[in-house]
Amino acid sequence: MNQIKTVALLALLTSLLVLLGGAIGGKTGLLSGLILGAVMNLGSWFFSDKIALAAYNAQPVSPTEAPDLYRMVERLAQKAGIPTPAVYIIPTPSANAFATGRDPQHAAVAVTQGILQMMPADELEGVIAHELSHILHRDTLTQAVAATIGGAISYLAQMAYWFGAFAGNDRDRPNPIALLLMTILAPIAATVIQMTISRTREFEADAGAARLTGNPRGLANALQRLEMGARQLPMEGNPAFSPLLIINSMSGQAFANLFSTHPSTEARIERLMRLEQDMGGSSF
Repeated sequence: MNQIKTVALLALLTSLLVLLGGAIGGKTGLLSGLILGAVMNLGSWFFSDKIALAAYNAQPVSPTEAPDLYRMVERLAQKAGIPTPAVYIIPTPSANAFATGRDPQHAAVAVTQGILQMMPADELEGVIAHELSHILHRDTLTQAVAATIGGAISYLAQMAYWFGAFAGNDRDRPNPIALLLMTILAPIAATVIQMTISRTREFEADAGAARLTGNPRGLANALQRLEMGARQLPMEGNPAFSPLLIINSMSGQAFANLFSTHPSTEARIERLMRLEQDMGGSSF
């Protein structure tokens, strides 16, 4: 059911891209939007990992360059039954992490320098397990495709506005009301669709991480620490790729939270605490 739901939501994103193309260039724009949507879906399939990693300037590291981190990723990957993903470090003091790749055989895990400096080993283990859970359930491809198309919609909406404003004559100029609605509503609709895709998957990845490590409290503490860090030092980057991150990079900003692609940190922690009780919390 989740896969069917995801395919339907991605189809809606592609449809928005096509309609936005039509708002810019009529029938030619519709065709261009359709072609662009197909190319972006195909490109995201094969290059989603490279696109996401480049968006945050993530740098690959070897086992000799980051031995503790690499061993942790390798051990948890073996426990999850997936190949060890490539490991990257993002050169920023902000604390965050994400996973990407079209399948477990072509996956990567990226963490920031900030998270490595601020987080104890048991909490970092929960974060890594969360990202491996995304890889295991192939969430990374869906999120990367949604982010890429969502970013294209926002970009094309800006193009549509300027195209409509400076069209050569009334015959070439789109209907101003329709254009205004499209340029405002299309990015909002794209964000809402990304929210629908991402929020449920974050809960599922949290639960998967808890089962993988056997320590729900470790991830709960990590999320609380990350929430505080995001308020003090938000992570900079393309907002279209925020769904990939373990925690909302704009956390604490009221307008951003209104359209957040993540559930509230409080709700995630509450679920993890209930899961700890179900697993026998006295052992932790």
